[in-house]
Amino acid sequence: MTQDELKALVGQAALQYVEPGQIVGVGTGSTVNKFIEALATIKDRVPGAVSSSEASTARLQALGIPVIAAQDAGELSVYIDGADEIDNQGHMVKGGGAALTREKIVAAQSRRFICIADESKLVRTLGTFPLPVEVIPMAAAHIARRFAAMGGTARLRLKDGTPLVTDNGQHILDVTGLQITDPIGFESEVNQWPGLVTVGVFAHQKAAVCLLGTAQGVRTLEF
Repeated sequence: MTQDELKALVGQAALQYVEPGQIVGVGTGSTVNKFIEALATIKDRVPGAVSSSEASTARLQALGIPVIAAQDAGELSVYIDGADEIDNQGHMVKGGGAALTREKIVAAQSRRFICIADESKLVRTLGTFPLPVEVIPMAAAHIARRFAAMGGTARLRLKDGTPLVTDNGQHILDVTGLQITDPIGFESEVNQWPGLVTVGVFAHQKAAVCLLGTAQGVRTLEF
């Protein structure tokens, strides 16, 4: 199976976690796009979705799925999103699509996080994928030095030769060279740094379930 076919497989499988009559939290990225396509086939069963990005909002609305503001939705039963990496405890690295802050907000608003990913995303230790960090621009150089002291190298994410601007009007640093052996401790520490908006380690908002696309079908991991 191609990677695209694996994404479609887990996107379809995630429908089993969508509760009829309940608003669903929807993440961002190529795997989630497959879930949104699947969700459109049962859109009459859900009142709408809370979206984690402008890109997902546009896709949901194009398929006729109402988008509800997070502040109007209350607690959500489920949040469905992908991951750049996930370990065997359900801790993740996210933010390759630059939507990590809103993703973490919607994940925190939800009772369960269902991660959908292909098997290449499952790792023993987080850190191979560059760690995305959303920062207030004036703090970027200082935060890069903090990561350097940890042994990491932070690079400003660019788009068309200029700094990428997130949906929140901020910048992204991508940090390489880290081995994140204590995801909860790491997230807790880094979140305290002044000027850092969100670190892309999802340990406090970890996955409850991971639907992993494999050549043999969907593998379900529960944490």
